[in-house]
Amino acid sequence: MSRSVSTRLENVESGPYTTSSDFVVDENVVAKFPAGSRVRSAIRLAKSTWTTTARLRVEFPGGCEREFFLKAATEDAGKALAKGEFHAMSEIFKVAPDMVPRPWSWGKYATGHPETYFLLSEFVDMDECVPDPDQLCRKLSRLHQESKSPTGQFGFHTVTCQGQTPQAVSWESSWTAFFLKLLRHVVRLDFETNGYWEELDVLERRVIAQVIPKLIGALERDGRRVKPCLIHADLWEGNTGTSRKTGEVFIFDAASIYAHNEMETGNWRCHYNKIHRKVYRDTYLRYVRPSEPLDQWDDRNRMYCIYFNMMFSVNHHRAGHAVRQTAYDDMYFLVDKYAPFPSNEGPARLLESERVSLSAERDHTASDSWKI
Repeated sequence: MSRSVSTRLENVESGPYTTSSDFVVDENVVAKFPAGSRVRSAIRLAKSTWTTTARLRVEFPGGCEREFFLKAATEDAGKALAKGEFHAMSEIFKVAPDMVPRPWSWGKYATGHPETYFLLSEFVDMDECVPDPDQLCRKLSRLHQESKSPTGQFGFHTVTCQGQTPQAVSWESSWTAFFLKLLRHVVRLDFETNGYWEELDVLERRVIAQVIPKLIGALERDGRRVKPCLIHADLWEGNTGTSRKTGEVFIFDAASIYAHNEMETGNWRCHYNKIHRKVYRDTYLRYVRPSEPLDQWDDRNRMYCIYFNMMFSVNHHRAGHAVRQTAYDDMYFLVDKYAPFPSNEGPARLLESERVSLSAERDHTASDSWKI
């Protein structure tokens, strides 16, 4: 998010739309509510690297009041973020309305430069504790099992983003082909963002050419098929919350795609994610049986984790080096198992003395900007 929009959104401006506020409410935001509505207050919430957020109290015609969550971001990245998240949350809401705050609308601010985009949803007052494993996994299993791709394919009808980074979501009939596209896209972005790394490039090419066709391709051989399931696709603890009023677990900030359901749990293997504790994966597998081949479940989980680690590296280049190295190690593990290099060939393994510490990287980055 640019400095100018951060300043503009956080400064109070008097106007006809609010009676108490520390956050500017644009006229196009007000227009998303029924005619005659009045924004009674707009209170600024947390600010992340890419967005500014607020809690709105809106009086509808007739006197009833409702609360809404507003997220604002700028420029083309802000447009993709707001539009993608609105459509992702709307898709989840169709299947599991008790799992996400009700999406309301998205749009573009009427005033100001640079161009600013917003997302509106109903406000749910939530604790920021890690979610209850059983409730989260029970709800996720229902979402995965009951959702149905509108095309019967893998992908999504509009671009969705993890953080500020767009995913490659155009439709594919094959899960193997779709995942290959996802990984190629994020590795290319990582090289553009963090610089070319020859050894990683060698590993990535071998993973794409030989490992994925064997490992992920096995899901679609011998008469097996993968059901395209709606997944959240960015499910770490900061994108979950527990209602203070009802105790229900909610998820938000979705980057949804129709994918192999097991990809959801790949994010839980990442060590920057507090949902990486084994209890979450074990609980999920009580509700959803692993795909065949069963004995390759952990290897698939590692492969999916590589995607999320590379996406983290793209979004957090100042704090992503250790995560990038983790992806390198995981690629090497899978290459050794499925497509080993001939003796005395291939890139070198990373030495402990060469590693960047994940905790050290995290210490150098503010907590609200080191996560997606």
